[in-house]
Amino acid sequence: MKRDAIIRLREWKNNPRRKPGLLVGARQVGKTYLMKEFGREDFAQVAYLSLDTDEKWAQIFSHVSPRDLLPLLKAATRIEIDQDTLIILDEIQEVPRALLSLKYFQEEAPEYHVLAAGSTLGVAMRQGVSFPVGKVDFINLYPLTFGEFLQACGEGQLRSLLSDLDFTDLAAFHQQLLNLLRQYLVVGGMPEAVAEYAQSHNFTQVRRHHQNILNAYERDFSKYAGKELSVRVREVWQSLPRQLARENKKFVFGAVREGGRGKNYDLAIDWLKDSSLIHKSSRVNQPISPLAIYQEPAIFKIFLHDVGLLATLSQADIGLIAEGHQIFSHFNGALTEQYIAQELVALGMQLHYWARTNSTAEIDFLLDSPATHAVPVEVKSGINLQAKSLKVYQEKYAPPLAVRTSAADYKQTGNLYDIPLYAFSEFVKNKL
Repeated sequence: MKRDAIIRLREWKNNPRRKPGLLVGARQVGKTYLMKEFGREDFAQVAYLSLDTDEKWAQIFSHVSPRDLLPLLKAATRIEIDQDTLIILDEIQEVPRALLSLKYFQEEAPEYHVLAAGSTLGVAMRQGVSFPVGKVDFINLYPLTFGEFLQACGEGQLRSLLSDLDFTDLAAFHQQLLNLLRQYLVVGGMPEAVAEYAQSHNFTQVRRHHQNILNAYERDFSKYAGKELSVRVREVWQSLPRQLARENKKFVFGAVREGGRGKNYDLAIDWLKDSSLIHKSSRVNQPISPLAIYQEPAIFKIFLHDVGLLATLSQADIGLIAEGHQIFSHFNGALTEQYIAQELVALGMQLHYWARTNSTAEIDFLLDSPATHAVPVEVKSGINLQAKSLKVYQEKYAPPLAVRTSAADYKQTGNLYDIPLYAFSEFVKNKL
């Protein structure tokens, strides 16, 4: 299964100022597979260490200097490690001294290619694990995007057509692409689920994979969050389908538990974010780039990291795929907005939104732009393009560029671009 992130890894390898790489992402997004595939394709050999499988690693990494470590790693892996070897330290958060060793590889042996990965690194840092600040190159890995999903399902030619962003040519494939997007909203981008669907096209089997992943996350809550905090983490996690199914998707603590307050659940939200399982979208009070300056930290939405897992967690009916555009509007468009959110995150963009204080108008996403004014994005869950909130926003702020994305065909009206949902990511990548 080809992943776009391998391009980022090759850039890392060829950078003369390369530091040890740290691949960060939620559990089961394919970090181990990607690292091994990268090693197989781009290096003479791979020295792979999974630090959660053997107690000897804690003893070996009592040494942190490459001078002392390398002979031990060679003995443990039975590989003559040299500068054409990819050294992989998987589940590095399990051995804190291994994390510290990255600093010394950067300072004392930068000629070696060291790539580490971990699923709960943010959590480990909050628990006081020493982190080599400024000594590593971060590389983020997310679930497969819609484009990667197309590639995995044998639709590489359609993906190439999308990347060209020629809407005249794309018009002939509009319904086919919408149908594939409907499938993606249920399957999502977790590699195991995508591989199952690409082979069997069996949504019931996909759901079983999703449930296994969700069960593994629940076990992680207990293992890594501790007894008291894990209860709060689980409550927040299980509330997310309800939060996103509301017309106003602003996160409400009272929807987690009656009488819930921020002080009860702030740490739980931080834990989920540090584990790469959620993305926060903060409300801004001024649509001016850079948006982070104008965000209101206490008012936010929370999205999951994967739309397929949200569909399973929400118990969305698989039969909706065959019912036209209904899946886009299901749960007040929760799956559609989730899809747009994770496509933006995969592009490296922070999530923000705008809303009037009285909630009479809301713009689903605001995108930072090279210009002063941010770009408003209105997400429509069907082909009805009426957008009262976008009209209110345009009259108030007169943005030079506005985007409305829906199941409708491409259209441009002045500075307003109507972009089909399946082409949204390519439009943002090419035009903003």
